[in-house]
Amino acid sequence: MNSTIYIKGFKSYLQLERGMSPNTVVAYLYDVGLLFKYLEEQDKNKSIKQIEFEDIKAFIVFIDKLELGSYTQSRIISGVKAFFKYLILEKVISRDPSELIESPKLGRKLPDVLTIEEVEKIINSVDLSLDEGERNKAILETLYGCGIRVSELINLKISDLYFKEGIIMVTGKGNKQRLVPVGKEAEKQIVTYLTHVRPNINISKKYTDTLFVNRRGHGLTRQMIFYIVKNHVEKAGIRKNISPHSFRHSYATHLVQNGADLRVVQELLGHVSITTTEIYTHLNREDLRKALLEFHPRNRYEK
Repeated sequence: MNSTIYIKGFKSYLQLERGMSPNTVVAYLYDVGLLFKYLEEQDKNKSIKQIEFEDIKAFIVFIDKLELGSYTQSRIISGVKAFFKYLILEKVISRDPSELIESPKLGRKLPDVLTIEEVEKIINSVDLSLDEGERNKAILETLYGCGIRVSELINLKISDLYFKEGIIMVTGKGNKQRLVPVGKEAEKQIVTYLTHVRPNINISKKYTDTLFVNRRGHGLTRQMIFYIVKNHVEKAGIRKNISPHSFRHSYATHLVQNGADLRVVQELLGHVSITTTEIYTHLNREDLRKALLEFHPRNRYEK
């Protein structure tokens, strides 16, 4: 089983797109290596594309017999699932053999969220004198103004824009389409990009309807969007661990904080289950708790 090339790509994915710490990256790579070692010892000389659910299930039984701690087992499962998710994203495999494997729940990590002021700082850090400046600003405005995923952004078509109605058509997970209202600033910046920048690019025939393209006229990759966001977060002087997905979290959080109905937010984000959207109520409650501790007179004390 020649897995070296995929593991190298997985390492870059964890570092750049997931923004994981060096220790976590090392642990995840170890976990995937453990899976491959197990399969080799079982004389299952399969290619990546031939690994099945039963193989993953047998591996989970194997690590359970090692009597590892619950945290270690959970991390190994998370590492393996992240690896196959990466392979799906890269279109190496068409079906995830680990999809039905449940990860033990050890607590919920709330995502990093930007304040409105931080979003403005990031967007304002774009140098509009550069060729890609107007495009990058349009990308940031769209991520925050529409709350869409990176995969949805890079696949957005010009024919998906219905600005007269104030909406865009987004194709999400499982090729499910949904209509999303577009923010005024996002619409304004997209129009500027379409009018003054994109016409000057020699667009490859394959990408004539793709909204955001690079200077060679090809579609953008997920990695490129991560580079753009990381670059402007650094320029804005923001120290949080921010990724393109942080704009989606911030979009939803700000909607909830300003009184939006959770079902509406669920529809806008394209969540299948309301429980996925409920994380934003937890974020809102934490804000309320902080306000109580800081401002309520019975929580103040003299130093």
